Amino acid sequence: MDTILYNANIITMNPAQPVAHALAIVNGRIVALGDDDAIRALSQPGTKVVNLGGKTVLPGLIDAHLHFEWISKSLQAVDMFELPTKQEALERVAARARITPPGQWITGRGWTQDLWGGVFPTAADLDTVAPDHPAAFQAKSGHAWWVNSAALRIAGITANTPDPDGGEFVRDEHGNPTGMLLETAIDLVAKCVPDPDPETLATYMHHAQSLMLASGLTGAHDFDNPSCMFALQILRERGDLALRFVKQINKSWLDAALQLGIRSGFGDDWIRFGALKLFADGALGPRTAFMVEPYEGQPSNYGIPVVLKEEMMELVLKASANGLASSVHAIGDLAVRHILDVYEQVRLQEQAQGIPRNQRRHRIEHVQLIHRDDVERLAELDVIASMQPIHATSDWEVATRYWGEERCEYAYNARVQIDQGVVVAFGSDSPVEPFEPFKDIYAAVTRQRPDGKPQGGWYPHLCLTIDEALRGHTVGAAYAAGTENHQGKLAAGYLADLIVLPADPYHIQPEQLLDLPIEATMVDGIVRHGALD
Repeated sequence: MDTILYNANIITMNPAQPVAHALAIVNGRIVALGDDDAIRALSQPGTKVVNLGGKTVLPGLIDAHLHFEWISKSLQAVDMFELPTKQEALERVAARARITPPGQWITGRGWTQDLWGGVFPTAADLDTVAPDHPAAFQAKSGHAWWVNSAALRIAGITANTPDPDGGEFVRDEHGNPTGMLLETAIDLVAKCVPDPDPETLATYMHHAQSLMLASGLTGAHDFDNPSCMFALQILRERGDLALRFVKQINKSWLDAALQLGIRSGFGDDWIRFGALKLFADGALGPRTAFMVEPYEGQPSNYGIPVVLKEEMMELVLKASANGLASSVHAIGDLAVRHILDVYEQVRLQEQAQGIPRNQRRHRIEHVQLIHRDDVERLAELDVIASMQPIHATSDWEVATRYWGEERCEYAYNARVQIDQGVVVAFGSDSPVEPFEPFKDIYAAVTRQRPDGKPQGGWYPHLCLTIDEALRGHTVGAAYAAGTENHQGKLAAGYLADLIVLPADPYHIQPEQLLDLPIEATMVDGIVRHGALD
C-alpha cells in the first residue's frame, strides 16, 4: 500500500459511492474507498498514512479545451491580457523594445479592441514604439493579429496582396493594409515569426505545467499544432511530464495521421490522441463568427466561414471512416448548424458500417451561439458540447451588442444541453481565458464576472449547479477523451489524480470559489503541487 488518505470529505463523482472518508492508493491507482477504520486497516509497513483533518478531496480537474504551446509561449511574451487602454499596451511594447536587440521579433497577446472603444489598433500605432523590430500581437480571441509595418514588410503584405480564403487583411480607405489580420490572413505573418526549438519549448511547458497543477488541473485536451506534441514528448523523456494530455489533430496533419494509422484513443494515460480539429468559423470579438443573420448594426456582415461545409463533410467522413472522431470549432449559429448537418450525415455512414455512436465521440468546440431550431440536435446526434462557461461572463456585453438580446438567450447555453442529456465537457480555451478551473466553475454557477456584473447574472435561469459545473471538468471531460472508465472519478481502479481543498465547494458561497486555494494536487499517486501533511 503506497498511500492512505483518511479523515477527509471525499467527493467521488461516482454515483455508486458519492462520498467516502478515506481512500487507498497503490502504484498510481485508487484501490479502495470507504470509512476511516476500513481503509486504515489496509495499511502495511511503509504505507504513508495522511490525516487530512476533514479537508475536501475531489477528482483532479480536466480542462477539455486549451492551447498548451500557446500558453507556454505566451508566458514568455508581452502580456496585454484585457488591458483597459491601447496606450498601456503600447507602453508595454515600448518597454520590451528597449531590451530587445533591433531586428528581433517582439510578440505578445491578450488585447481586445472592445475595451479600447471598439476600434481596431493599427500598424502605425506600433510603429511609434517599435520602429526597429517586427512586432505581432494576438488578440485575446486568437482570431486577429495586430502587427507593425516591419512585420507586414517581412511577410510581403501590400495593398496588392489578395485576401486569403477564410481570412481578411483589414484595409484603410486607400486599400492599404492597416496592420490588422483576421483569421487565415494571420498565417502570412505567423510563418515568419521564429518559433522556439522543441527543447526550449519543453522548458517553457515545464513552467506552464507548474502553474496549471497549482490551479487544480491534472489533465487537459490540447488543440495546438504537432510542435506541441513534439515538445510534450521531450518533457516526458526528461521525466518532467506531470499532466495528462489528449492531443487533437489539426486539419493540415490529418493525412499524415491517417497514413500512420492513428485512431482516437491511441497512446497511453499520459499522452493520447483525441480527434480531428477543424475550424468552422472565426470568433465573436473580430466579428468573424459565421451567422444565420447579420451582426447588429452591420447588415452585410455574416462573419467568415473558415472551412466550408462541403470540405468539412469530406474531412469528417474520411476521419470517421479511419477511426478518428472530430472536434469542430463553431462560434456562430450558422457554423454550429453546418457542423450539425455534417455530423448528421456522418452518423448515417457510421450506422451503415455498424459503428456504435460511443466509438466516435464527435464534439463541437464552444457552441457559443446556437439557433433555436438547432438546440435539440446535439442530443439527437450524441454530439458532445465542449464549452467554456467563462466565455459567457467575459463576452456578455459584446455578445449583446453584436448579436442582440433575443439571440443571446441561446448563447453560451450549457443549461439547455445538460437538460437534454448531452455530455458537456468544460474548459477554458486558455490562453484566451485563464486556465484556473474554479474561475470557470464560478462563471458557470453565477453567470457573473468576479466583479459581480451583470447584477443577478446574465440570463440567470441558465446558471448551473456546482455539481453540474464540476462534472463538466471531471466526468464530462473524461468521457470526451474516452477515458471515463479510469479518469474523472475517485473509484477503485481509477487513476489516483485528485486535489485537496480546505473547504467543500458544495457548501461555500459562489464568490469564495474564486479564491479557493488548492492545497495539494496529486497525479498518478504523486503529489505534484503543495503538500498533504
